[in-house]
Amino acid sequence: MMNSDRLPFARAVLATALLLASGLALASAPAAHPAAAPDKDEAKTLQQAKTYTVTTAPPESLELAAPKLPDLTGYTAQAVAAKIDRRKHGKVVVKRMLQEDVLKEFIGGDNKMAEWVTRQHGIPQAIFVEDGYVNLTELVQKLPKQYIRETAPGVYLARLPIVVGHNGIFEVDKQTKELRLSQEGGSFIVNDGKLFLRDTRVIGWREADNGPSTFRQPKEFRPFLLSWGGTETYMVNTVMASMGYNQSKSYGVSISQYTPNMTAQMGRGQPTGWIIGSTFSDMWYGFYCYETADFVVKSNTYHDNVIYGIDPHDRSHGLIIADNTVYGTKKKHGIIVSREVNDSFIINNRSYDNHLSGVVIDRNSVGNVVAYNKIYKNHTDGITLYESADNLLWGNMLLGNKRHGIRVRNSTNIRLYENKALGNGLTGVYGHIKDLSNTDRNIKLDPFDAQVSLILVGGELAGNGTGPLSIDSPLSVEMYRVSMLAPTKSSGISFTGILGDRQAEIMDLMVRQQKAVLIDPVERQTEMQD
Repeated sequence: MMNSDRLPFARAVLATALLLASGLALASAPAAHPAAAPDKDEAKTLQQAKTYTVTTAPPESLELAAPKLPDLTGYTAQAVAAKIDRRKHGKVVVKRMLQEDVLKEFIGGDNKMAEWVTRQHGIPQAIFVEDGYVNLTELVQKLPKQYIRETAPGVYLARLPIVVGHNGIFEVDKQTKELRLSQEGGSFIVNDGKLFLRDTRVIGWREADNGPSTFRQPKEFRPFLLSWGGTETYMVNTVMASMGYNQSKSYGVSISQYTPNMTAQMGRGQPTGWIIGSTFSDMWYGFYCYETADFVVKSNTYHDNVIYGIDPHDRSHGLIIADNTVYGTKKKHGIIVSREVNDSFIINNRSYDNHLSGVVIDRNSVGNVVAYNKIYKNHTDGITLYESADNLLWGNMLLGNKRHGIRVRNSTNIRLYENKALGNGLTGVYGHIKDLSNTDRNIKLDPFDAQVSLILVGGELAGNGTGPLSIDSPLSVEMYRVSMLAPTKSSGISFTGILGDRQAEIMDLMVRQQKAVLIDPVERQTEMQD
């Protein structure tokens, strides 16, 4: 049943025949008291059945070629090494944090500077890498030990922020076994130029415990890494842990454009970079980006992070999130893209045992391809789509998630091809609408339409707790060659939502006649005819 090949139609037909022969009806069971008036739910179901029609279309009208995936072969450690320009030696200086544009986010209003005054016991300062290439080992040699020092061979403790200037190139490589960023000293890394972390470890460090600055409270400062607009950030074979807290741009590893006013002032393009073969744990967010272009997150492990594993956000695009393992996220989702994260690829990842969903597409994120992921044993859904139209889910495996295999809310033209949803707690595929007007959602910032439409082709829906499909009040549903076996309920295979009263007709068309099924509201058909 979990074989990667699609089950042949003969098995689906045989399973249906056996269910019918044993009296396990495909149609809805009759009411216990036929003469009784229907309750509100029954009346709604009957009304739905009256207002939707089931028709057929040529199967080829729903066929689609497999998505063309990006070539990942060029994203290697060797390619990162080739990007490092060491021809010009940079300089290392210690300057006051005040009046530095790159640090305004942390020393501006709301008495933010007090954090650093308290930690540094004076006017806040930072280490700056400027005008060329500097390696960490060289940086250490140029600074007093009260700012950064070697505590063991190859192990360094930084007690000030480290800032890579606009024309700076900063590298931490295998000569550094571990760079420890002091929580007590208020250390962090801000990149405004080019940053390379290769074959090393960067750890938030609590000096009082002589150990990592493990998470305790959301608002408690922990060291972090932030790369601003116009920057390049590359991490390869690096371990990062115990960083980030609930403060803007301080989430752990963040790649972010400047604020609109600062962007206009500084004229920076969108940040970019690669993170390859690295490990992130005990981070507030394992990865966060904002208005970022063409960033690659490949072959990493994100485990036991606090809020999210991987979280691209506002108006990022052209991202590649591929071949990552994400598990054990404590508060929310494994992988989420949210608020106009468009035209990106989430492919060949493994996302499991996360507190909420394995993968989420959220808040008007469109044009994304979610393909060939293995998403299992998450504590809510496998894949969740919220208010995000025009996305393609292809060849994903969704196993044993506690709620739905795939959940689609307020999203149209969602194409579900060759996915397998097996043994999930509720429905294999669940599509529904919801009015969010009376919630805390900012409708102006995050508009939505309470509409859902699905195209469901190929794949398998089997052994899910409440049935293979439930679709409520759709604009349209189109289905073809979907295998549905091994129902867990004694009533056999059963559909809910608008499919419930028409399931015998739908199954006959799909299974016996092997036709494409189109389910449309009557009013939509009338409009099309007009």
